[in-house]
Amino acid sequence: MTALPDRRRVNGPSGVTSAPQFTYDATQVQDKGPTRSRVPGELRKIFLKSGLTPSASGSAYLELEPSLPPKATSLASTAPRSGLKLTCTVHGPRPLPRSAPFSHQIILTTRVKFAPFATQQRRGYVPDPNERELAAHLETALRGVLLAERWPKSGVDIIITILEGEEDCPTAHMTRRTEGWGTMTILSGCITVASAAIADAGIDCLDLVTGGMAALVPQPTGPPQLVLDPCPSDHEEIRAACVVAYAQSSDEITEVWAKGDGESSGANVSESLDFGPLLDNAVKAASMARLVLVEALKESMEAKLQMLTPSRAPESV
Repeated sequence: MTALPDRRRVNGPSGVTSAPQFTYDATQVQDKGPTRSRVPGELRKIFLKSGLTPSASGSAYLELEPSLPPKATSLASTAPRSGLKLTCTVHGPRPLPRSAPFSHQIILTTRVKFAPFATQQRRGYVPDPNERELAAHLETALRGVLLAERWPKSGVDIIITILEGEEDCPTAHMTRRTEGWGTMTILSGCITVASAAIADAGIDCLDLVTGGMAALVPQPTGPPQLVLDPCPSDHEEIRAACVVAYAQSSDEITEVWAKGDGESSGANVSESLDFGPLLDNAVKAASMARLVLVEALKESMEAKLQMLTPSRAPESV
């Protein structure tokens, strides 16, 4: 007896198929190891656009281009290097349920989630400790600029989806001495894209906050060097790094996250390394990212005004 087909579902092909897998030829790539093609004080190119999700109160998309070796002309001639792609949606402010206790300020909820395909190692649906840590830092960074007293007994949800996250060890040339630094770069991008989405939602803030990152990178010859916007695939080792959320108009830092190994004896970073220049360079990187944020918000506002302005009909002669 033959089984009847299920007409309520789209049945797959009868034969077994497998998805193609594209690989690169390791003998023809030009990647000789982790090298930085940018000068120490240069950021990667940033693409930022707001107002992409109509169903949300505010939304934004941020993308950082993957880094290239100094003599590479395209990504096709190099080993695979990941970039950073983030989307942010803001839902609210909206009233809280009647069962919720009264709150004089707005209740801010942040969520950072990796897409299953964001990294080489497939991510699960349950939030891991890394995602919860990013959400906690993001909430602290945004709470310092929101005018929370204007929305009593209200709530706002900020959801960030990481479509592509920077890998700590994407190539065989890299060692475990660069593991964990890609998370700090993701936090810097999350702060900037969340600020753009909040401004797109029309939520009152004291200032625009942007994220910036600086790192202390050892050199083969000479003392360690301070670099802005470090990419884990560009450096063989990173000794210390710092991420800040900086509001330039009010000259305030709403969040600081710094870590480093220090000396081999396990001393604290503040004891073995000078934290002041590292913090100053992270603030400088945040100030440079603010220029992109302001231009993106200007373009979004001009597009909204153009849609609201009625077009005049041509006058008849």
